[in-house]
Amino acid sequence: MLMLSEADVRQALTMEMALEAVEAGLRSMGLDEVSNVPRTRCQTDHSMLHILSAGAKRLGYIGYKAYITSRKAAHFHVCLYDGKTGELLTLMEADYLGQVRTGAASGVATKYMARPEACEVGVFGSGKQARTQLLAVSKVCKLTHAHVWSPNAERRHQFAQEMSQVCGFEVVPAQHPEMAADDKDIIITATTSREPVLNGHWISDGTHLNVIGSNFLGKTEIDVHTIQRSEIIVVDSKDQARHEAGDFVQALEDGILHWSDVTELSQVIVGKYPGRIHPEDVTLFKSVGIGIEDVAVAGRVYERARQLGLGKQVSW
Repeated sequence: MLMLSEADVRQALTMEMALEAVEAGLRSMGLDEVSNVPRTRCQTDHSMLHILSAGAKRLGYIGYKAYITSRKAAHFHVCLYDGKTGELLTLMEADYLGQVRTGAASGVATKYMARPEACEVGVFGSGKQARTQLLAVSKVCKLTHAHVWSPNAERRHQFAQEMSQVCGFEVVPAQHPEMAADDKDIIITATTSREPVLNGHWISDGTHLNVIGSNFLGKTEIDVHTIQRSEIIVVDSKDQARHEAGDFVQALEDGILHWSDVTELSQVIVGKYPGRIHPEDVTLFKSVGIGIEDVAVAGRVYERARQLGLGKQVSW
């Protein structure tokens, strides 16, 4: 078994690799070649354990991501097995892997749902997830400019400075939240907010939205009007979104949204449903994060780590 540390994963994994892996995994899912189990949670007074698992014949792997969260810390790992023999192949730390795969899922959604000429992006949030979201979108679109909004002025300025260098185009700290949405081709929400940070009245026709911050029913980053504005709504897993997409709760209760209006990204990738019909459509991708994304990316990391001679072999 190959043990891979966080440093090993960072050395092996690129966003381009993650984009390819996530798209391949979701394509297999769209062809009914994947077993994907929605996230399960086990809670004590002080900690919560989260587990996502998946397997795909075409990828050759089966495995799970587990992580534990508490008020003090969070710890992540992926365990990967050979899909044919059941051999335990690798155990890897997966904090960075999770950030990159979440960004990659939005990157893939943007590829299929945003307008081809999209170049202006707005980002709500200034943390690690917001960084990989912007990076992923920059790999699938020819972005020229971005605004970032965060309530913390120091953090949004730091984000803008850092991501301008990483992405190679100007990222500007927004002076107010509307500036991060006004006239944007793509809007990313990647916050920890429990209340809406994006007002549907700010959104321009033709905008694509990546909404990724909430995977609990009690949290939402977008208001009901944003749902009303969205002609096409896509998730990574309907089964999981029913239990985790807090952004949809009010719209479902009000009868504005029905689950029959929602499709899965895997179905868009294989051409069963459109990601966009008209240039003026507002399109929305709500990501909760699913196991096949983790397993697909972890498989690529494992293969690349072996090529680079990374990690430590352990007898099992």
